Amino acid sequence: MVERRTVLVVDDEPDVLLLCRVNLEFEGYRVIEAGDGEAALARLAEEVPDVVLLDVMMPKLDGWAVLERIKADPRTAEVPVVMLTAKVQDHDQIRGWSSGAAEYITKPFSPLSLSQVVQDVIDTDPHEEERRRQLVLEKLQLMRERG
Repeated sequence: MVERRTVLVVDDEPDVLLLCRVNLEFEGYRVIEAGDGEAALARLAEEVPDVVLLDVMMPKLDGWAVLERIKADPRTAEVPVVMLTAKVQDHDQIRGWSSGAAEYITKPFSPLSLSQVVQDVIDTDPHEEERRRQLVLEKLQLMRERG
C-alpha cells in the first residue's frame, strides 16, 4: 500500500478549508486542518505533515509568524510551506519567498493548480527548492526596481 501524504491546511475561512480538503482528498492526500496560526502550531506539535498550505491574514497569529516558527523549528524546518493568500503585492511575495516559502499562491486559486503545486513541492529536492526560491526573489526584486 502506498503511504498517503499529509497536508496541513491553515486558513480562517471555512470555505477555503473545505475547498482545499475536498480537492486534495480527491487527489489522494490526507488533509488535516487548522483555523488559525495557534491551532496550526498545535497541530504541528502533534505531527509533521509533508506540506503546509498557509494563509497569511488570520486572527491570533498570522501566517508570517507561523512560517517563521515552522522554519525555526528543527522538526519542521524542511517541511515545504505554500503561502495561500489574498496578499498579491510584490513586497508580500518577496516577504514570503525570503522567509522560506516553497511556493506562493494567490486567492482566488484554481483547485487543479493547488493540487499540482502540492505535488510539485513534495517532489522537489530541498536544494532545488532553495535555488528556485532565489531565482524568484531576484526576479521579483528586479520587477520592483523597474517599477
